[in-house]
Amino acid sequence: MFYKILTVAGLATFEIYAAIPAGFAFGISAWTIFFATVIGGLVGVFIAAFLGKQIQQYLNRFRKPKPKKENKNALIFKIWDKYGVIGLGFFGTLTVGAPVSIGVGTGLNVSIQKLLIWCCAGVVTRCALFTALGHYGMKLFD
Repeated sequence: MFYKILTVAGLATFEIYAAIPAGFAFGISAWTIFFATVIGGLVGVFIAAFLGKQIQQYLNRFRKPKPKKENKNALIFKIWDKYGVIGLGFFGTLTVGAPVSIGVGTGLNVSIQKLLIWCCAGVVTRCALFTALGHYGMKLFD
């Protein structure tokens, strides 16, 4: 049972959408799935936040500078223009995921502390929402 929970938390580090169905497939209770995905999701947020800058600096050593061409029509930029750091952290995490939101926030020079707070709130909300949907969806088949 411990390895199943660890697998769910490990999947949530990268993608919560894969972790929650895996938890239900393993036969784990909804509360355990929720806590495992929250822990895994928060670990993923902190990995993206604290290692993202180092990875970006490492890769920039090998790249030639190019003029930046941003796609202002992308969903994440629309969220940024309308809602700012709260939208990028919270709504961005709900829609495209925390690593993408943190990556865009790093590119936009957003305060990482504020972004982390809202990304963590987004991860908890996302886990609660999709675990509840999965739990009650599974009740339909019982």
